[in-house]
Amino acid sequence: MKGHGGDIYAASRELGISADAVLDFSASINPLGVPKSVRDAIIAHLGRLRHYPDPSSVELTQEIARSTGIAPEHIICGNGSTELIYLAARSLQPKRVLMPSPTFSEYGKAVILSQKSEVGSRKSRPRAIQGNEETIIHFSLTEKNNFKLDADAFIDGIKKSRAEMAFICNPNNPTGGTIRKPDMLRIIGASGECGCVLVVDEAFIDFIPRESVIRSVLSNPHLIVLRSLTKFYALSGLRIGYAVIHPDIRGAFLRFKEPWTVNTLAQVAGTAALRDAAYGKKTFEVLKEERRYLEKEFRRLGIEHYPSRVNFYLLRPGNTDIVSTLRTKGILVRDCSNFAGLDSSYIRIAVRSRKENRRLLRELENL
Repeated sequence: MKGHGGDIYAASRELGISADAVLDFSASINPLGVPKSVRDAIIAHLGRLRHYPDPSSVELTQEIARSTGIAPEHIICGNGSTELIYLAARSLQPKRVLMPSPTFSEYGKAVILSQKSEVGSRKSRPRAIQGNEETIIHFSLTEKNNFKLDADAFIDGIKKSRAEMAFICNPNNPTGGTIRKPDMLRIIGASGECGCVLVVDEAFIDFIPRESVIRSVLSNPHLIVLRSLTKFYALSGLRIGYAVIHPDIRGAFLRFKEPWTVNTLAQVAGTAALRDAAYGKKTFEVLKEERRYLEKEFRRLGIEHYPSRVNFYLLRPGNTDIVSTLRTKGILVRDCSNFAGLDSSYIRIAVRSRKENRRLLRELENL
């Protein structure tokens, strides 16, 4: 997992402090922390640990179906959305894949790994994604456009590249840019017409739920939507996510999926989290205030930042030593140099509590 955020354990060992003392802005997690309802549910179900988890995650799947309006037969739960990214590539084994850059690095890794695997039968793959060339095609997002994805240009990229699969992270990690729902629907329609399987990663969509295209899966066998419960509900340590897919390709997913990847406590936690409407309401209130505060301070300090509607910001503070300097103070920020299209002058920070945000800003001001 080198190159990702959230490794408080390595920082703890390096700095000689407890992991709890590390102030982690490198992982974009809800600043409210784990909901009390989830903590209570976990404690109440500790007795289940002597048993294997439900291999089909039935209770969690039913709660996802209730909260999304999607029938259970369209839903597959996984060990975070990252497992499902790899499962999509492994199950469908595309040979030409289009993805924006910069974006989440695991898409490319999953595709490369699937190409190296010899376990897949071509007969098990939909005709739409059979091909010969082993290629990842990068669709570059430009700084002058605030790294915003242009829907028409991306559609043109799908057509010209003859991509068998395309990935879109919406909202995009690490830029924070969001594709509006009407534009996403145009991309979905065009990719289906081209026979290209579109994987839309909505790991952060809970922060702006109106932009979700999850229901479009019901009528489109070329669309896969991935969701995560770890970001919005601060459950990264339990790893919970799910895929919404069309029945035409669900069978391929299930043939390649390992058993018991969603543990008992993760299933309990996810079910409790989805039922906690009050937690969601409080989250929107806190993030609205903290984003307003951070953006005001970024402007005051002259720190270049890019538009974001979620719980993190891409910054360009102009100091390439900033990651290591903050680390010595027990503060982690995300070094963006390993994202295609970015370099060490960019960092990503999470939106945290007011006290924590103040401390980060104070350190940035003193650098």
